[in-house]
Amino acid sequence: MKNDKKLHIAVIGSGGAAMAAALKATERGARVTLIERGTVGGTCVNVGCVPSKIMIRAAHIAHLRKESPFDAGISAEAPQVDRAKLLQQQQARVEELRDTKYEKILREHKDITVLNGEARFVDTNSLVVTLAEGGEKPVHFDRAFIGTGARPAEPRITGLADTPYLTSTSALALDTVPKRLIVIGAGFVALELTQAFARLGSKVTVLARSRLLSSEDPAIGEAMDAAFKREGIEVLRETAPSQVDYSDNEFIVETSAGTLRADQLLVATGRTPNTEALNLASIGVETSRGAIQVDEHLQTTAPGIYAAGDCTNQPQFVYVAAAGGSRAAINMTGGEAKLDLSAMPGVMFTDPQVATVGLSEAEAVARGYSVDTRLLDLENVPRALVNFYTQGFIKMVAERSTGRLLGVQIVAAEGGEIIQTAVMALRAGLAVQEIGDDLFPYLTMVEGLKLCAQTFTKDVKQLSCCAG
Repeated sequence: MKNDKKLHIAVIGSGGAAMAAALKATERGARVTLIERGTVGGTCVNVGCVPSKIMIRAAHIAHLRKESPFDAGISAEAPQVDRAKLLQQQQARVEELRDTKYEKILREHKDITVLNGEARFVDTNSLVVTLAEGGEKPVHFDRAFIGTGARPAEPRITGLADTPYLTSTSALALDTVPKRLIVIGAGFVALELTQAFARLGSKVTVLARSRLLSSEDPAIGEAMDAAFKREGIEVLRETAPSQVDYSDNEFIVETSAGTLRADQLLVATGRTPNTEALNLASIGVETSRGAIQVDEHLQTTAPGIYAAGDCTNQPQFVYVAAAGGSRAAINMTGGEAKLDLSAMPGVMFTDPQVATVGLSEAEAVARGYSVDTRLLDLENVPRALVNFYTQGFIKMVAERSTGRLLGVQIVAAEGGEIIQTAVMALRAGLAVQEIGDDLFPYLTMVEGLKLCAQTFTKDVKQLSCCAG
């Protein structure tokens, strides 16, 4: 078969969703024209997951050198932080990963043609690309995939737009550590950056419209509030900014709790889908607040047009985006695939980490379940005890009549490493009794899942340290 006779798929974007769609589509015999208006690689590798986790890890090392549970026997000293050098190291790894995981693959792939420019749809079988080098190029396709991602949202606060405030993107590229930092927002991104800057030396104040992590189980927010308090991070609950000014290199923020001042202001209140330039309404693609509405097959409301990732109504995690992209490609090339999000993990990379999967207690009750729950403090987990780090808990939500696991919420230093075991237990439909009876290695943090499951039927405080 000649190349031009292959099914032709236009892929808009080059991030996690778009790359997964492009590669899976070519694997299944299609040819792809990939259109990217900016930097190849999307949010995760360039301005999201990768640089933020590098910064968070550096801040964690700085924190341990200043303070750890073993300071009685190991000398501790506040480190000197050179943010410019840390940034150089961070960006070098970003560029390395962008090249090896995105640019090199695209350069060498015979069935993917890359166009640098901005796409807009003409109809459900054609679009036009305004090329970065000048001019326009029409692209005719059999199917199209949209994976254009999202950008930091700008809340409507008087005066904010006229100030040089930071977003999560620009904060990660900051080459200095501000002495005073105000953070507006109380979700995953806001809190990760809050703690990272605090550990690198900033005096940080967080403004939470209600409470920390208001969409999660209240126990999670309370645990993080306590963790931040231990580290000297100020959290102002139920505090809304009404006006922002910038004068003499200082931010002045008027809030319901009074006037606050800082050297930098970070706004992390959510993200806005990058869809406004695509001309979606004209081809019948339905959006809600800019987010493309897709079904479980990743199909939009327009025939032959698919989408996944942060530009859609799906949860904004890169692994969800990639899974959606690959499944959309299967469906675009004649297959049948669904994206099942019933056991989707979420992780916040603070210290302690927050990790969740399935239903919270409130969500389970709202869906009509009669539930039984247990919350195990980490002081009951042997590994946490020998680490001398017992801040946090593991909570399980189960169906009362069957004991079937419905959800798990974890606050623990290694929460992100523990949660996948809970994901697999949930996916397998295990009951808490089965989890409690299974073999878990000792001493590990994941053993906490077994111990929490055992609390449904016994008092784990009365067990020997590694009792089965």
